[in-house]
Amino acid sequence: MAYVDGFVVAVPAAKKEAYRKHAAEAALLFKAFGATRIVEAWGDDVPAGKVTDFQRAVQAKDGEVVVFSWIEYPDKTVRDAAMQKMMNDPRMQAMGAEMPFDGQRMIFGGFAVLVDQG
Repeated sequence: MAYVDGFVVAVPAAKKEAYRKHAAEAALLFKAFGATRIVEAWGDDVPAGKVTDFQRAVQAKDGEVVVFSWIEYPDKTVRDAAMQKMMNDPRMQAMGAEMPFDGQRMIFGGFAVLVDQG
């Protein structure tokens, strides 16, 4: 069964191109290690909620845009192996040192696919 890692992060609007480049470089590594699809989506219509919302979840500041992304894998075993490889890859470690966003405010998690109508 497919497995998905989901991410939400606040990115300074002025760093959109730097983020796109960072995400594209990371995507090449994720694909090399077993990911089947990587999607990075720049917030376009992210409303404020009454109780909670994406902005509050990542403590977005003025001038920041919420980015929602996900990475698909064939299964959790492939994902776990890919994450281990990513954490030990010097290219990823170098990218982690120069992220165009505050990684401490990123939220993420792994999800087992329940319904897929693709």
